[in-house]
Amino acid sequence: MSAVAELVEKTSQFVIDHVIPVEREVVAGGRVTDDALRLDLQKKAKAAGVFGPLSDPRYGGLGLDTRAQAEVLEAAGASLLGPLAVNAWAPDDGNIHLLAHVADPEQRERYLAPLAAGDVRSAIALTEPAPGAGADPRMLRTTAEETDTGWVINGAKHFTTGANGAAFTICVAMTSDGPTMFLVDQDNPGLRVGRRMPTLDHTSAPGGHCEVEFTDCEVPESAVLGEVGRGLELAQVRLAPSRLTFCMNWLGLAVRAQQLTADHITGRHSFGVPIAEHGIAQGLIADNEIDIAAARALIRAVADTIDTHGPSSAQARHETSIAKTFVSEAVWRVLDRAVQLHGGLGVCEDHLVARFLVEARAFRIYEGPSEVLRWSIARRVLRGPR
Repeated sequence: MSAVAELVEKTSQFVIDHVIPVEREVVAGGRVTDDALRLDLQKKAKAAGVFGPLSDPRYGGLGLDTRAQAEVLEAAGASLLGPLAVNAWAPDDGNIHLLAHVADPEQRERYLAPLAAGDVRSAIALTEPAPGAGADPRMLRTTAEETDTGWVINGAKHFTTGANGAAFTICVAMTSDGPTMFLVDQDNPGLRVGRRMPTLDHTSAPGGHCEVEFTDCEVPESAVLGEVGRGLELAQVRLAPSRLTFCMNWLGLAVRAQQLTADHITGRHSFGVPIAEHGIAQGLIADNEIDIAAARALIRAVADTIDTHGPSSAQARHETSIAKTFVSEAVWRVLDRAVQLHGGLGVCEDHLVARFLVEARAFRIYEGPSEVLRWSIARRVLRGPR
């Protein structure tokens, strides 16, 4: 057995032994996914040797390439809390990758090291209330003005995932030279975390999706992440891996839902025979398996592209747009069929697939709505090779 196969097996067993029992407490028992739960699961993940599939060994990670991550994160994704337990859940997954590639040595020591180790959480503040930036980051309205000692940030953000309880936020603001990323400590008096927005997905995200305000928020020159004016360009380093990580994680949940559904319809009788013997049920199971196989093949092909050409390459950006669009919709189809095949129990959270479906709905919007990604894919095709 290869080292990656062994790690996949260990990750699967860890999820079964430690994560799934807690998942049921969260979904059906009303337990809140908070930092105490996160830290407990991550401590167990470290003990099991499955923590940090996205991180460098210098920071306690496993040092996996993207191909290996595709297999390991599918295993972790079998539970809503699995990616969180191994430190591969948004926004920390993308922020770990961004800091590893863009931060200077001092910033890596101060921000990346504790984040990769799971000691802290982070947030990234890009999305703004209308008429500010959403799917189109060029509509950015938050500003940063240079001073003699650094910068002053002013603006409002929302859907800032993980903001409540984060140690720091990566804020994207417009300067006179263009969009720029800033590292803002959460105890900065100019940063205020407001309302936790009541979104559909609430099981797997400590800190929620929050409204955040920057009011005369003073940061030093050393807070600039990357280069002034290149914020959106440098953020591309984060985008492709983050989109693909989403795909890996949610594919794992689709696989689990398929297994739960097969078990359910094999044991449940209707019209004198197990539901599994009805042809229409078999058709839905077959369609699920086709969507899962296609999604898995696409994820692994794109993982190879990222490892070969780099996360910021035009090819990687194009292929991750395709993967994110297809996989998000394929996962939704699988989970919707799972609910249907569970019948009335499918809409009851006792059987988990209802919560799986609700949590997954945002996957078709976060990190780029399917419609925007289709537009981007088409533009690249129509302008031809460059």
